[in-house]
Amino acid sequence: MLAGKALDETDREIIALLRADARRTFADIAERVSISAPAVKRRVDRLQREGLILGYTAIVDHRRIGLPLQGFVELRFDGRAKVDDITAVAAGIAEVEALYTTAGDPDAVVLLRARDVDDLKRVIDALRRSRHVTGTKTLMILGTWRPHTGTTA
Repeated sequence: MLAGKALDETDREIIALLRADARRTFADIAERVSISAPAVKRRVDRLQREGLILGYTAIVDHRRIGLPLQGFVELRFDGRAKVDDITAVAAGIAEVEALYTTAGDPDAVVLLRARDVDDLKRVIDALRRSRHVTGTKTLMILGTWRPHTGTTA
């Protein structure tokens, strides 16, 4: 949260606009939120400095770069695994986009991308190699809808 200052509606609007298109100009944002471009820049700088905006990214068509398969892999760990150590299972596996530790069953969910079924099997085998993993369940993603961009994949 902002040190000593809560987010106001303008900050929320700026964040929403940047989430929809991080390449927007400050002038474009200023026009939409009814403040000046320099004021938008100051607010964005503050939001970054305070850690509310962590970075910017591009949405990529993974099919066109050779990674058409996307899935979630649920991971279950034995009782000796520490929550903070669970993320190590995905270290060094390039196809893993994210690993989320969860409360309850499963213990973690991995978001991954793969070239084909053989590649998917290799990634799942790599995740299972951890001595603490006791089980996995793979869910293949058939389509994606993103509310902030309206895009599908």
